[in-house]
Amino acid sequence: MDDNNNTEIDMKSLKRKTLSEQVIDEIINLLMTGKLKPGDRLPSEQEFMKMCNVSRPVIREALASLEVMGIVNRKTRHGTFFSEQIGSRPFAMMLALSASNLSSIIEIRVALELGLVTLAAEKITDEDLERLKETIEKMKKLPTEDSSEEDKEFHKIIAHSAKNPLFEGVINPLQQFHDQMLGNIPIEDRDLKVTLEHHINIYDALVKRDPVEAYASMYHHLNYVKNKAINNLHRI
Repeated sequence: MDDNNNTEIDMKSLKRKTLSEQVIDEIINLLMTGKLKPGDRLPSEQEFMKMCNVSRPVIREALASLEVMGIVNRKTRHGTFFSEQIGSRPFAMMLALSASNLSSIIEIRVALELGLVTLAAEKITDEDLERLKETIEKMKKLPTEDSSEEDKEFHKIIAHSAKNPLFEGVINPLQQFHDQMLGNIPIEDRDLKVTLEHHINIYDALVKRDPVEAYASMYHHLNYVKNKAINNLHRI
């Protein structure tokens, strides 16, 4: 990177406290301000040292942390680059730190999926609808009340049919944490007939491409699941 780019970036010198965290903030700020874009090469370690007025170990610690989170990729002999698309790792880490607060995780899932289903109503394809219908048919043939795998697939199809990569980066870790919580609900407390009815209502709304009806149907379903899960948590 040439001197002109260094001048444009103009990263301020950092205080001596929590240096690596401050470097991380400054690097992310390059994306937030549009000075660099996904896929762009970052300044070299030497250039970062001059711009931030910190040592090489501090820069390396910051870059290592960003790499673990999937925000940057370091390529031998080519430099460090911002990822083209941020994956699920940052959100998964946030959820891991909040794993004991299951009520909050449930609420996040409800909020996200209500947004997802309204987008899906506008963007869903005939192929997506066919896949949703297949999960419903599988659910009808289940020998027990446990429809967790089919339920997970149903919601995942809706999430991906929203055609938004930012949502896709958070839905998988969120489902994993939600699955762990639902796994604590005894089979005898589940009602396959009710779950099936809810899924059919959501599916019908999506077939009509009706965002309002899809939102209402999804809210009815998630509110039912939320209440069951919270009631079970209070029993533990």
